Amino acid sequence: MTPANPTLSNEPQAPHAESDELLPEIFRQTVEHAPIAISITDLKANILYANRAFRTITGYDREEVLGKNESILSNGTTPRLVYQALWGRMAQKKPWSGVLVNRRKDQSLYLAELTVAPVLNEAGETIYYLGMHRDTSELHELEQRVNNQRLMIEAVVNAAPAAMVVLDRQHRVVLSNPSFCRLARDLVEDGASESLVALLRENLATPFEKLENQGTAFSGKEISFDLGGRSPRWLSCHGRAIHIEDEQAHVFFTPTEERYLLLTINDISELRQKQQDSRLNALKALMAEEELLEGMRETFNAAIHRLQGPVNLISAAMRMLERRLGDQAGNDPVLSAMREASEAGMEALDNLSGSIPVRMAEAKMPVNLNQLIREVITLCTDQLLAQGIVIDWQPALRLPWVMGGESSLRSMIKHLVENAIESMSQNQVSRRELFISTRVENHLVRMEITDSGPGIPPELVLKVFEPFFSTKPPHRVGRGMGLPVVQDIVAKHAGMVHVDTAYREGCRIVVELPFSAST
Repeated sequence: MTPANPTLSNEPQAPHAESDELLPEIFRQTVEHAPIAISITDLKANILYANRAFRTITGYDREEVLGKNESILSNGTTPRLVYQALWGRMAQKKPWSGVLVNRRKDQSLYLAELTVAPVLNEAGETIYYLGMHRDTSELHELEQRVNNQRLMIEAVVNAAPAAMVVLDRQHRVVLSNPSFCRLARDLVEDGASESLVALLRENLATPFEKLENQGTAFSGKEISFDLGGRSPRWLSCHGRAIHIEDEQAHVFFTPTEERYLLLTINDISELRQKQQDSRLNALKALMAEEELLEGMRETFNAAIHRLQGPVNLISAAMRMLERRLGDQAGNDPVLSAMREASEAGMEALDNLSGSIPVRMAEAKMPVNLNQLIREVITLCTDQLLAQGIVIDWQPALRLPWVMGGESSLRSMIKHLVENAIESMSQNQVSRRELFISTRVENHLVRMEITDSGPGIPPELVLKVFEPFFSTKPPHRVGRGMGLPVVQDIVAKHAGMVHVDTAYREGCRIVVELPFSAST
């Protein structure tokens, strides 16, 4: 009995219920049209079958490869160890994957990313080899090109004298070059890159905030750090945002961006040091002129101070004599002489006062106290060396600006340093050390100048700020105007100056000045 024909339909027929295997023809068509090169060989690697993709990639027709050994694709440049590894895996009846350099029919070379697997029968014996490969030449070239570009960029970045660092949103260091690491070792105590980043953020607060929140780039922002015994460092900073697409798989169809921050720091210390040297040379001439005028003012003030006493005595004696003589005062020759002397004295005082060189008003501006101290130390180097004084300069790494007159503040520091040098130049002083430090304390800029001289007795710590009072021996040079001038300058800057009475190993003068709120 012949079974009835199945109902004809345009829909594909499902496999028979009693078997879930596809028809052999479907397998054959699937392999033939697969986009990857597929070949089947015997146990000696002779080709028994090659699909269309195999023929397209290699350039050989079906008739040209059937019965031929797979070695017809070999270029002879693949290392022998690769083939040994391949056949070793086949002997173990395990698949092997790797890359070979193959030759097409037209003699052009390509990279074949190959997987070879043994085909086993029901007894577990290898009866064929199944080979699958694809041309990865373009992918390899692209990967190699990207890798070469990465290596070149890394070489340029690592060799660049500019310090570079890339930060993520949490300000963590993602990438930094050796120059940045060296800068960190120079500027922060622990030498950590993260500590230097925190220091830069602190000193670039406004531009860094705009870069971080708005992506606004900045360029050429200069900051300086005074390192005490070493030369100060001047840095020119540049910042820009880098937008990179998220690499995670779950955002493949909805790409998002990550913002990174690139900071580039150029060390311009050498340039600024040359400018500072030129400025110091001009400053020496300017300060010499100012000291000459200051000396003239002190001389006139000293003369007025000394003349004021006798004139006052004459005036007092004249008033006493007038009261004693009463109505006869107008005819007394002594009283007339005293009146003439008083008038002459007052006229002399007026002439002296009018002859005092006028101190020009100085405009207030932001002043870096550390810079002024360094300038004064440089200007006093010869004096320090001549007296064998060792100086220890410990500035705050970053000090706020002080609003004031640059010239007068520099003069104030110079008076204090010269007073310290003078106190240590006495013969009985064997240890000659000068310690200068700055820091921020109680919302004030605090400067301490400490010397190892004989110090100031407690009962004189207030008197030394009086004009023309000096603790120096009579034969020593000194007009007693150094500390009064210092006090006058500090007072004009709304600051305070005092002698630290708790310090017993010499003399410590403390100056406290308010700093600008904008810093």
